[in-house]
Amino acid sequence: MLVHRLIERKRDGGRLDPSEWRDLVNAYTKGDVADYQMSAFLMACFLRGLDHEETAALTEAMLASGERLELASIGKPRIDKHSIGGVGDKVSLVLAPLIAVLGVAVPMVSGRGLGHTGGTLDKLESIPGMRTNLSLARARAQLEELGCVMMGQTTEIAPADRKLYALRDATATVESIPLIASSIMSKKLAEDLTGLVIDIKRGSGAFLTSFEQEVALANEMISLGDSHGCPVVALVTAMDRPLGRACGNALEVEEAIAALKGEGPDDLVEVTLALGAEMLVLAGVARDTDAARSDMRGALSSGQAANRFRQIIERQGGNPGVLDDPSLLPQAEACELYLAPRSGFVARVEPRAVGRGIIALGGGRSHMADTVDAAVGFVITVKPGDQVQSGEPMASIYARNKDGILAGRAALDVAITVADEAEPPLKLVSHRISRDGVETF
Repeated sequence: MLVHRLIERKRDGGRLDPSEWRDLVNAYTKGDVADYQMSAFLMACFLRGLDHEETAALTEAMLASGERLELASIGKPRIDKHSIGGVGDKVSLVLAPLIAVLGVAVPMVSGRGLGHTGGTLDKLESIPGMRTNLSLARARAQLEELGCVMMGQTTEIAPADRKLYALRDATATVESIPLIASSIMSKKLAEDLTGLVIDIKRGSGAFLTSFEQEVALANEMISLGDSHGCPVVALVTAMDRPLGRACGNALEVEEAIAALKGEGPDDLVEVTLALGAEMLVLAGVARDTDAARSDMRGALSSGQAANRFRQIIERQGGNPGVLDDPSLLPQAEACELYLAPRSGFVARVEPRAVGRGIIALGGGRSHMADTVDAAVGFVITVKPGDQVQSGEPMASIYARNKDGILAGRAALDVAITVADEAEPPLKLVSHRISRDGVETF
């Protein structure tokens, strides 16, 4: 196999057949293809695109690069949820233990921060001692015991995607429908799921820039799922402002714990319940979404969901005391309020600027090898449309030092706009997409 020939062909708008995708993915996984060559190939894919058959072939190649969880013996429906990526999106931390309490196995294989967005693994690993690098045998045992595992890909599950995921982040090739679809589905199909719910973000902070692209991505994943007997449902949710208030790994864990105790921000709770209802109906354990919402609210108010998260943390080596004492999470050395520069209405809280600000503080990655400071970030207490007075606190900046405070303030100067008037924000959950088509939510 001559890799540069494949790069040339894709660069010029050609296509690869399934055997070529398989050989290329296998060679890269083994280290026989250099990162600089795969970077060029990914950029060619980003610019020229892949057709459906190529996307399916790439998915199959990445799926076949590793092992699969075999979970039929658990005797429960197996449903997962995946977000395309957003700022402040800590829904998975709330949803996984919540759904597990209600009789559904949740084998959640997650990723790290990608581009301007955060990653579930980075958030989980801000919990002292928490391990996400679990073997498949250990994951199976935990699913049987607790009904939930929250883990990374390791070297067993889709190792090809694990390498490509990091490379896409470092080479500005994230925002590609075929690459997103194949990355997500290779991981999820390896989980031996009976159903999958996708959270597709919409708005200025989303990876995709149009509703047509969002529908195309959903339909691609629905098709890939159908070909493996895994029904997929997608909800389109707003990302024209951060979700919740906390943005930054440890800060988001603290907010997720509050949500598990029934004290989370309204928008976080609304998105969580909408996605969870789809999971429970898809699993067949709730007759409809209204019944599912009632069951979830009961699990939150009773403390069952929070207790299940406590058990998951403890089982994976983490300190369960964080549920009672958030100060056990990493703490920033410096903190400062961010004040409204004038009176008026909050016209914009730009997620991309917030996400880039977290990276500037050290809470995200600019390069593949970067380490992440879990303590830094923002807690933003205003939403678009809110009225504020000059000098009123709008956010808190959490940083390593004074220089970090300055970088955080500069980021929020770009992210938050106060004006004489404000347009209404996007509807929080706007559409449902399934094999039956697109519905207004």
